[in-house]
Amino acid sequence: MALPCECPDCGNPRPLMHHCQHCGSETLPVLLSDTIELNLKRGGPSAEEALDRLTHHLRRASEAGVKVILLIHGYGSSGEGGRIKWALHDALENNYFSDRVDQYYFGEDVAYASDAYHALLRRRPSLKRHLKLFKEGNAGMTVLLLGGNS
Repeated sequence: MALPCECPDCGNPRPLMHHCQHCGSETLPVLLSDTIELNLKRGGPSAEEALDRLTHHLRRASEAGVKVILLIHGYGSSGEGGRIKWALHDALENNYFSDRVDQYYFGEDVAYASDAYHALLRRRPSLKRHLKLFKEGNAGMTVLLLGGNS
């Protein structure tokens, strides 16, 4: 997947969260898309570490003008959902991220042609190409719409 940001100093592609690997710039990058993907399970963090990482990413994404985050948290191997998934669901349902997250859709509720799928597409039509990951619903992902979205 192409990086959704460009360095404002040298023009090279770069990630949102880190300095430019080409010129070392720490300046906030220019967005090439209003949608980013964030993998919370990368590196095998604890649920608390994953939520801390999300808090940091939400702040940076808001500052950069990101409108949508496709959040990958995994489902867990237990068949009932993993620690990160349940910690995230609990945090969202208890408004922990309400200062940045306007609305959220749990992947298991966004199966193709479901009411939630259509509501999400009405809100953000540009997500249609991303929602192919949710054909049967995807319990390992959550869609976050950041505040100020139309």
